Amino acid sequence: MVEVEASQFVAATPPEIRSALSPSAIVAAEGTFEVADVEETGDGWEVHAEGRGISATFAFRETEDGYVYEQVGDHGPFEEMETALSLVREDDGTRLTMTSVVDLGLPLSAVTDRVAAWKRRAELRRALAALAEGVE
Repeated sequence: MVEVEASQFVAATPPEIRSALSPSAIVAAEGTFEVADVEETGDGWEVHAEGRGISATFAFRETEDGYVYEQVGDHGPFEEMETALSLVREDDGTRLTMTSVVDLGLPLSAVTDRVAAWKRRAELRRALAALAEGVE
């Protein structure tokens, strides 16, 4: 498993950002999948998404600082993937940080998981940029 992180300052308050956030908005902002369906669960939400010939389900739960979500089920690009999105007040705005742990579950994991982490970091950066653009 490899951990990656991306962070971006947004000139909006945490409540302003929270009002624009949703599990489907987060998945869409990453740019890899299109949201097919969102289902409310006892713990939060499940987002069913599709893209590039692959489908995945992500289980979301809201936290005090933002959201935590993970890929669930047998479908999706990862053996394991969990991501935390946090919003922390900073100066006249908010620091958005996304931290993700990925594991492809393939042989030579020292190499394959690093490649997956590189791709995942790009998704996190793309998501932060899109989320920031939506509130600034």
